[in-house]
Amino acid sequence: MLQKIVNGIAIASGVVSLTVVGTVGYVFIRKDAIIENVKGKVMESVMPDLGGSLGSIVPDFTGPATSVPKSPIPEGTGLGIPSF
Repeated sequence: MLQKIVNGIAIASGVVSLTVVGTVGYVFIRKDAIIENVKGKVMESVMPDLGGSLGSIVPDFTGPATSVPKSPIPEGTGLGIPSF
């Protein structure tokens, strides 16, 4: 009687182990497709009206790399620390 219980537990353990290994293998093989699917669903839920394009909403602020704005603080002014 006890042997039948132990055999049943062993079979159940084997089935659970094979299920876990199979699921992990499936997810590992299809991980890229799963990630892209989730990304697509997230983008659709976050931006349903944009259609994936931000061109008409985000203005173009790019300019040449040499256009650095000049500081409004005159040179030689410092931080206002008094000199004794």
